[in-house]
Amino acid sequence: METQRQHYSDPEELAARVKKRLLQLAERGERVDYLTIVPDGEPTLDLALEELLLRLKETGIPAAVISNASLISKADVRRALYVADWVSLKIDALTENLWKRIDRPHPSLDHGDILVGMEEFARSYKGTLCSETMLVKGLNDGPAELEKVARFVSSSLSPSKAYISVPTRPPAASWVQMPDAETVAAAYAIFTEQGIDTETLTGYEGNAFVVTDDPVEEILNITAVHPMRSDAVKEVLRRKGSDEKSIDRLVAEGRIRRVQYGNWVYYVRVMKEGER
Repeated sequence: METQRQHYSDPEELAARVKKRLLQLAERGERVDYLTIVPDGEPTLDLALEELLLRLKETGIPAAVISNASLISKADVRRALYVADWVSLKIDALTENLWKRIDRPHPSLDHGDILVGMEEFARSYKGTLCSETMLVKGLNDGPAELEKVARFVSSSLSPSKAYISVPTRPPAASWVQMPDAETVAAAYAIFTEQGIDTETLTGYEGNAFVVTDDPVEEILNITAVHPMRSDAVKEVLRRKGSDEKSIDRLVAEGRIRRVQYGNWVYYVRVMKEGER
């Protein structure tokens, strides 16, 4: 775990690689809605985030950042995020012990400071602000906690949209469970009663992944950010005429691993020490 901001990327190099990829996608007739910063970790840890966003916006495509808001109390973090066209901030609980249980924060982080930082950011941000609340069965999915979160989101953030999500992919902790449909519906009702434009993210996002020339490399890139369901992996391979033996080789080489979650097998990238 890390809370000290440092340089993780070369904005010039990354922007050049993004622009090259955009040209490839344009040739294939693929449409790009946003360039989203969603790395293997918290994007605001990167001291180069502001410069990277500025360079990405040179493409004319809106830039987005999905953040867990852990560093939002820092003025330089807020300044970097102001550059983004679209920002999502995570708010899973208002009660501190629930926040610690769900988000497992670095010991140096202060929940109150984060909440104040979120309020300060929302007051000054000119782009599209969204929030996301992940429901974990038996923890933050009860009416009392949901009402606290909804009141905070409504009064302090006033987001364009609040997303209520559930663990649809394999979680970091095996004890984490998804709440039932009735609980999600109740959460939706609580948020909308506060006048919040709310959307639930409770289903599989589908298999419409963009694939360029190397499907194996695409699978490694996607699984570095989040697990891929087995049918999505098969679809990516099918589009390029590859078979499943290439995935078996990646598993045998220890580059990805298979994980059972619910009724599906997922593939997860195995990140090596120092790999980013």
